[in-house]
Amino acid sequence: MNTAKHTFTDANTSKFVHIKEGDLDLQLHYNEAGEGAETIIMLHGSGPGASGWANFNRNIDHFVDAGYRVILLDVPGWSKSDPIVCTGSRSQLNATALKGFVNALGLDRVHLIGNSMGAHAVVAFALENPERLGKLVLMGGGTGGASSFVPMPTEGIKLIQGLYRDPTIENLKKMMKVFVYDSSSMTEELFQGRLDNMLSRREHLENFVKSIDANPKQFPDVGHRLGEIKAQTFVIWGRNDRFVPMDTGLRLIAGIPNSELHVFNACGHWAQWEHAEKFNRLVLDFLTH
Repeated sequence: MNTAKHTFTDANTSKFVHIKEGDLDLQLHYNEAGEGAETIIMLHGSGPGASGWANFNRNIDHFVDAGYRVILLDVPGWSKSDPIVCTGSRSQLNATALKGFVNALGLDRVHLIGNSMGAHAVVAFALENPERLGKLVLMGGGTGGASSFVPMPTEGIKLIQGLYRDPTIENLKKMMKVFVYDSSSMTEELFQGRLDNMLSRREHLENFVKSIDANPKQFPDVGHRLGEIKAQTFVIWGRNDRFVPMDTGLRLIAGIPNSELHVFNACGHWAQWEHAEKFNRLVLDFLTH
């Protein structure tokens, strides 16, 4: 493994590409690092101010050092990608955007890592484009449907929706304190950076609210189709996830034939950030064996 010291930043890895796929004709933003023969695409979650960089900046170096090309994609309606209102399935919309993206970059086959909303997107992509998929990693999402144990919508989802409607530093801190298991490492600088990112693209916030008002169920239950996914799948969950309950992870491994589950204790909805070092080791081992 190459362990050269990198100086990757959001700015020096930033790129744009125009896609045309299905009904979508959009400019998408992404971050790219590494030049490996195999490509890993990581898709972020749905929180206001989220981006590929914010979700996965603790994970890039490890996979680049292992010889992978690493891409962090900003899906439509987030960060520097074009705005959009989604009145149907957000999972399907993002999967269509992902297909347009891999086509635009000329990628035949990719490994996919999806966090929360990103997990819904990569499952939808896997169901429609199995031949384009290497291995699949899902964290905190992948299918909709009600939890058998936790009232829906969950505490965390209510806080996200409240933050979209009233984007203040107070509401952001309320959400982030539930988002992770231990928020003591979250600095004022991190909170302010996230708030600035949210407020820099107010149309994204407004469009998310319009989308939810038009269709409250943005992420449909695809539990009945999970058996169609033949790719090796690694499901990762936080035992203390207050956004997407852990029984969703159990449903995923019950449905996907070639799957396994790792549960982090003392972990909320952001496993790749809260337990970055071990997450990186586990996922690398999964991808290479």
